[in-house]
Amino acid sequence: MAQAVSFFESLSGITVGDIANGTDCTLEDPSKADIEILSVQPIESAEAGSLTFIDNPKYAAALKTTKATAVICAQRYVDSVPDNVIALVSSQPYKSFARAMGLIFPSAMRPQPIIASGIAGGAFVDPAALVEDGASIEHGAVVGPGARIGRNAHIGPNVVIGSNVQIGRNSTICAGATVIHAVVGDDVIVHSGVRIGNDGFGFAMGPGGHLKIPQVGRVVIQDKVEIGANSCVDRGSNRDTIIGEGTKIDDLVMIGHNVVIGQHCVIVGQTGIAGSSELGDYVVLGGQTAVNGHIKIGSGAQIAGLSGVSSDVPPGVQLGGVPARNIKHWMRDIARLRREAAQMEKKRGKQSNE
Repeated sequence: MAQAVSFFESLSGITVGDIANGTDCTLEDPSKADIEILSVQPIESAEAGSLTFIDNPKYAAALKTTKATAVICAQRYVDSVPDNVIALVSSQPYKSFARAMGLIFPSAMRPQPIIASGIAGGAFVDPAALVEDGASIEHGAVVGPGARIGRNAHIGPNVVIGSNVQIGRNSTICAGATVIHAVVGDDVIVHSGVRIGNDGFGFAMGPGGHLKIPQVGRVVIQDKVEIGANSCVDRGSNRDTIIGEGTKIDDLVMIGHNVVIGQHCVIVGQTGIAGSSELGDYVVLGGQTAVNGHIKIGSGAQIAGLSGVSSDVPPGVQLGGVPARNIKHWMRDIARLRREAAQMEKKRGKQSNE
C-alpha cells in the first residue's frame, strides 16, 4: 500500500501558548506554554505532538487514556485530563478547536490555487475586465468584459466569470464553477461545480404551451458566504436573488429565483428552496428539506432534515416532518406509528402461531 499523503502541512513553531492566545483558552499550566504542537488528531487515537479536544461526554473515557500532548476541554473535564496532557480550558471547546486548527493549518481555511499565481498563460481575461493586485486566475478560466476581480481573489481552473460580474476581495471561486449575472462580496468561498446566476425556472404555463419568462434579475451574494460543491443559485426574474452575509450552504443545494436568505443561515445538503421564498437570519434547514415557493421562514427557525415546508414559519420555532409541524408533535407521531407497527407485528405473530 502506498504511503499516506497529507494534503495540508502544519505551520511549524506553533506552541501551546500560541494556541491558548489565539483561541481565548486558559492554559492550566503556564509553564508548558512553549511546548510545540505538530498536528491535530481525534482524542481516541491522538499521539504525542498532537492537539485534540472533547466536547461530547461520549468521549469522556477516551480522554482518560489519550496520548495527545494537549486537549481543549471545558472546565468540568479538567480533573479527567491525564497528568502528561496539557489542558486548555474553554467555554466553547469545539469552536476553540476550530480556531486552533486554523492556526495550525492555515492553508485549509481557504481553497488554495492548484497551479497558478497571478494570471496564468492559459487563462482568458477580456481586456475590458478589471483585475486588482494580488488576484490569481488559473489555467482555462474565462473572465468576461466588464468583470471586476477584487484584490487577493482566486479564480480557479476552468471557471467562467460572466460579463460585468463582480468578485469581491479575498474571495475564492473553485475549479469548474460558473458565475454570471452576479455580484459576489468579500471573503466568499464558492466551491467546485457551483452554478450561480443561471436562468430562474419561470414560465407562463397554459394549454397551448409554456411561455418562457425572461429572467432579468441578479444574484447578490454578501460577504463571508460559503457555497458547497455543485449547488445552484438562480438569478431573479424581475428582482434579485439574495444570500445574506455569513450564510453557509452545503453541497447540492438548489436555490430558486427571487429567494432572499438572511444572514448566518445554515442550509444542509440536497435542500431545495423554491422561488420567491424568504428566510430570516440564523435559519437552519436540515438535509433534504423542501421549501415551497412564496413562503416566509422567520429568523431563528430550525427545520429538521427530510421535512417539507409548505406554509409560513414563525420565528424561532422547530419543525419537522411532511408537512412540517411542531417538532415535538412530529416526534410524538413517529413514536405512535412505531408502537402501532410493533403491535401489528405482534398480532401477526400471534395469529401465525394459532
